[in-house]
Amino acid sequence: MLAELKGLNEECGVFGIWGHPDAAQITYYGLHSLQHRGQEGAGMVLTNGETLTGIKGEGLVTEVFTADKMKDIYGKASIGHVRYATAGGGGYENVQPLLFRAQSGSLALAHNGNLVNAVQLRGQLEAQGSIFQTSSDTEVLAHLIKRGGFADLKERVKNALGMIKGAYAFLIMTESEMIVALDPLGLRPLSLGKIGDAYVVASETCALDITGAEFIRDIEPGELMIINDEGITSERFAHSSSRSMCTMEYVYFSRPDSNIDGINVHTARKNLGKRLAMEALIEADVVTGVPDSSISVAIGYAEASGIPYEMGLIKNRYVGRTFIQPSQSLREQGVKMKLSPVRGVVEGKRVVMVDDSIVRGTTSKRIVSMLKEAGALEVHVCISSPPIKNPCFYGIDTSSREELIAASHSVEELREMIGADSLTFLSIEGMVEGIGRPFEGETRGQCLACFNGKYPTEIYGETIENSQKC
Repeated sequence: MLAELKGLNEECGVFGIWGHPDAAQITYYGLHSLQHRGQEGAGMVLTNGETLTGIKGEGLVTEVFTADKMKDIYGKASIGHVRYATAGGGGYENVQPLLFRAQSGSLALAHNGNLVNAVQLRGQLEAQGSIFQTSSDTEVLAHLIKRGGFADLKERVKNALGMIKGAYAFLIMTESEMIVALDPLGLRPLSLGKIGDAYVVASETCALDITGAEFIRDIEPGELMIINDEGITSERFAHSSSRSMCTMEYVYFSRPDSNIDGINVHTARKNLGKRLAMEALIEADVVTGVPDSSISVAIGYAEASGIPYEMGLIKNRYVGRTFIQPSQSLREQGVKMKLSPVRGVVEGKRVVMVDDSIVRGTTSKRIVSMLKEAGALEVHVCISSPPIKNPCFYGIDTSSREELIAASHSVEELREMIGADSLTFLSIEGMVEGIGRPFEGETRGQCLACFNGKYPTEIYGETIENSQKC
């Protein structure tokens, strides 16, 4: 994906397994399949039934879990994490899982999402004497659990979860059990699978597929699941009248071979492309998609419009992570390094360029320019989501409205800025219909806050101020 170039990144992905002698190796493969959800850091913590041991580091999965490190770790269970920093920023100390040791027992935490009241809770905990080791919002939960008195772990976790708000898929592990929790609105995806007698939990079903796990079901919003050597127990720690799954999971973040809440991502994206063709039928010669997330959309657009789909853009998969470059000029050069137009496809043609979103506009401008430099007569940009006008506080790094170009410019102004001959965004109605979730009211159980500004949870002033500093 081009997340690092677009400035649109999700916070992380989680993977856990209980009851398998090769837990470390399986976690490695599971995290590798979730690498698209975070490229800044990776880690895993294992238990052998008596102690917790961990490996973590900054970089990609293959860079962190080297052969030398992997040969010395083992366990019957593991939780793992890949991270892109939004809340709390980067740094080794913020790489998860976070591991805490105490006389009463050790605890490891892995988290996908963002807590909207973390700043408020952190202030309260520090006033009560808590000392934080990281700037990650995930650590707030650990302190809340540890301050839960003499109740058993399950009750302490339930009480702690009752105090936090926002988006979260948590994996919590001790020496003897793994606890799984999904926020009451189900903003993030989380699935349960099984390899033989071992249970697997992952942010996306693609991680189940790559590890050979059989999909069992999705974790339900507000569900607390405990997995140990005795099996699985499950209960609700909170109830919700409707789900609010992040729409961008379907539009952009998830892999096309994943099923999110029962809907195949590739199929959903093809349908978005078909809806785009209905809303913006353009006279053109070829349709091309920006790799990778927009390929499925472009195929759907081509099928519905009758305009042939061609590979007008090629992604170079062997270029370093250009998002670490500090200047805008180098980031723009990174676009050219990552993508190449196919002159033989686009030269002398009217091109429909399909993409999933426009965040800051710089990437779209550069791709349009590359296509025209390669000889395209016209470039018509079609976006498979509505304009992103509002920041996300649930784990996507659009932290302020000022960063979002569509928040302060009209569609026509955007078209002129990126140099396109036409620019079309899919309507909210078309996007919701294209994804095709079961009817749960006008949103169909989706979070649309980045498009319409209607947040499914309360947003705290401290959260807005803190996110703008990240």
